[in-house]
Amino acid sequence: MSTQAIGPVVLVDKWASKATQRNEVLARNAVLIGGLAVATAIAAQISIPLPNTPVPLTLQTLAVLAGAAALGSVRATLASGLYLLLAVIGLPVLAPQADGSHTVGQAVLSLPTLGYLVGFIVSSFVVGKIAERGVTRSYVHTALAYVAGSAVIYVFGATWLAHAINVKASLAIEYGVRPFLLGDVIKAVAAGALLPSLWKLVRD
Repeated sequence: MSTQAIGPVVLVDKWASKATQRNEVLARNAVLIGGLAVATAIAAQISIPLPNTPVPLTLQTLAVLAGAAALGSVRATLASGLYLLLAVIGLPVLAPQADGSHTVGQAVLSLPTLGYLVGFIVSSFVVGKIAERGVTRSYVHTALAYVAGSAVIYVFGATWLAHAINVKASLAIEYGVRPFLLGDVIKAVAAGALLPSLWKLVRD
């Protein structure tokens, strides 16, 4: 059995396609899903609190979107869902608060940043689907896929933020989008450079 039913033209399938037995395929996919969830959790710990906003600056979006481009829609969506589930069941995987503590358990569902976490799941599917069209071999297309994924995260994040802190949409954008635009441009350029370069390394 091959992995082509999941994503025949995403980067990791150049590696995973070497598996031929069903159990081996399932094991490799489980490792990929769990690995991306862990990578997202690690990226969340690289967190810089910003003034006047409850949304910190982290490397989560780079991990989520680059992971989606590499793994495809199914595995990446499961990884982002697993990441949120780990926080809800009590593991300290989210970005730390200003005092260094971590929100865990049911309190996660009341965070003003919950929309971004849900946005990770949706954007993972969107970027993964784009990647399955083979665009991650191109620097420009990979960067554009990252921009599309970032836009999805912003829509969910800012919408929930406006509700959670009871502000108008314009203020939610001011607090939850504008401070991160420059960083996301830099991340898009980084993702655009990274994935096509990795394709060259694994090309037959």
